[in-house]
Amino acid sequence: MPLQSTLSGRKPSSVQAESTQWDGKTFEQLRRECLQKGVLFEDPDFPAVDSSLFFSQSVPVQIQWKRPKEICQNPKFIVGGADRTDICQGQLGDCWLLAAIASLTLKKDAMARVVPPDQDFDQNYAGIFHFQFWQHNKWLDVVVDDRLPTVRDRLIMLHSASNDEFWSALLEKAYAKLHGSYESLKGGSTMEAMEDFTGGVGEVYETKSAPNDLFSIMKKALDRGSMMGCSIDITSSAESEAKTSTGLVKGHAYSITGLEELRFRGQTVKLIRVRNPWGQVEWNGAWSDNSREWDYVDRADKDRILQNSLEDGEFWMEFEDFKRNYDKVEICNMTPDALDDDTKRQWAVNVFEGNWIRGSTAGGCRNYIDTFWTNPQFRLQLEDADDDDDVCSVVIALMQKNRRKLRKEGLDLETIGFAVYEAPDDESQVEKDFFRYHPSKARSRTYINMREVSERFTLPPGKYLLVPTTFQPHHEADFLIRIFSEKKADAVVCAEAALCLQPPMPSPPEEETDEERGLRRLFDQLAGDVRGSARGHFLLMSVMVDNTGMIEFQEFKVFWEKMKKWIMLFLAFDTDRSGKMSSYELRSALKAAGMQLNNQLLQLVGLRFADDEYNIDFDDYLTCIVRLENMFSTFEFTKIFFMFPQFLMLSMNV
Repeated sequence: MPLQSTLSGRKPSSVQAESTQWDGKTFEQLRRECLQKGVLFEDPDFPAVDSSLFFSQSVPVQIQWKRPKEICQNPKFIVGGADRTDICQGQLGDCWLLAAIASLTLKKDAMARVVPPDQDFDQNYAGIFHFQFWQHNKWLDVVVDDRLPTVRDRLIMLHSASNDEFWSALLEKAYAKLHGSYESLKGGSTMEAMEDFTGGVGEVYETKSAPNDLFSIMKKALDRGSMMGCSIDITSSAESEAKTSTGLVKGHAYSITGLEELRFRGQTVKLIRVRNPWGQVEWNGAWSDNSREWDYVDRADKDRILQNSLEDGEFWMEFEDFKRNYDKVEICNMTPDALDDDTKRQWAVNVFEGNWIRGSTAGGCRNYIDTFWTNPQFRLQLEDADDDDDVCSVVIALMQKNRRKLRKEGLDLETIGFAVYEAPDDESQVEKDFFRYHPSKARSRTYINMREVSERFTLPPGKYLLVPTTFQPHHEADFLIRIFSEKKADAVVCAEAALCLQPPMPSPPEEETDEERGLRRLFDQLAGDVRGSARGHFLLMSVMVDNTGMIEFQEFKVFWEKMKKWIMLFLAFDTDRSGKMSSYELRSALKAAGMQLNNQLLQLVGLRFADDEYNIDFDDYLTCIVRLENMFSTFEFTKIFFMFPQFLMLSMNV
């Protein structure tokens, strides 16, 4: 069922990570048990077998799983601090992960969270290590044994340039375990791993088509502790890591470490500080180290800006030069629980979990108007504008869950996106006609098969409706929505409360209509010898209030009025007269019948009664509605299916 949470500022260490082991045991418990028994840990959840490497192919070479002490004489977890030289790609196509790990080494607090320092090959060594990753709104503690895949005593996956250092190889193994296998890590985006290392939400900007306020966006991101990187696109593999005449490297990941504005020759100049993880090879243009531009800057400003600059690999550029030379900027906005206490400003965050279920809440995009409205809906109220502005900055991120792990089952990423509408006053699920006549106020730029789609918007204060979808209907997936705002925003799931509206009680005998008197005569005829009640000719769906198995005429008349309405509703929604109605229309039919179901009940009903074409025939519709009536009923009325043609004929002629 959907889960909502609102995050507030906390230090990373205050958020407890959950164990992922099948038995729930923590790293400390497992290590202590191994030390007491004098054995080395062997992970039953991720064993040293071929299936942990590949799920779609056989292992191409003879692999031996070896512990570091079987590979070198004096292995170390970390040698001289973790840095980019510890990250060398192996045989796996996961360079996106390696680039994120390189960025992680530049942010020491985040590094200490992902790679806890309380482990080594010396004291308390038991062949077990652990790492922490963010997954779907919670931190997970992943333990692994230290058996690593080798060929001829050499690591074949991620490894350090130093033969006796193993933190990076073990980190990759833990990340592979999280997703089911090493093969599951093939292909991805750097931002995906950065989010898993920080719990942040990613944004990507193309510098040549970026918004005019990109500098302001990046400045605010740094003030909030966000991680940022940039890169220069390549047109062929031959250009990878090729050095330009200005000292920049193509196809290479850089970090952004500062932005400043200062006075230069009577004008305000915007500067950006960039760091090459290599620790060398720097920009040699304007505002580079020892360039003439610094001679015309106020001494106090120069000292302030340059005092924290690193000596190697870090340099300043004028922001317009930056946009001309770099092609892409990636921003990983940090959630409040991943920020330090000394971070200047923080995001307000709302988080929701939900799912698209075929036949009920997997309605597809706006192109499929008949089912689009059945998607899960969320209401967002923006009350306070940003500081020094009259609009509200919002980042909306839609993430599909567990898709890497599901690859071995033949499932891959769905094509996803979302739309934002100005919300009507009604708090319940918005229906089809609203979307037919109201355009969206904002939406994701495109539908794409990525793990997460995120967009930044500026919206006037007000009430909004957020609709996340897959591109096509009937496609199932679990999802997570995160809404980041500069000021606190209220957000809720749109869902009807589960209730059933009871019809008015029947009129007394002296006030009956001609139809009711005719119905009474037919009822008396069927009742037979038992005066005033009927038994045997009806399929009793539950026990009578008086436990006699009989139904009085007044009770039957209540049921009869409901039955007429139910049949007419079915006919109204059976638009092609096929004897079936779309399961996506069930919400509207039930609501018209006085029954309001939330998404969870509706999904269960759809899974139970809809066929493979997402249709419900009359018999299943009637079974469904009678069972719901029985479930919702405040009083224990008897619910019946009658079996006589004369009643059915009468109902069809009403």
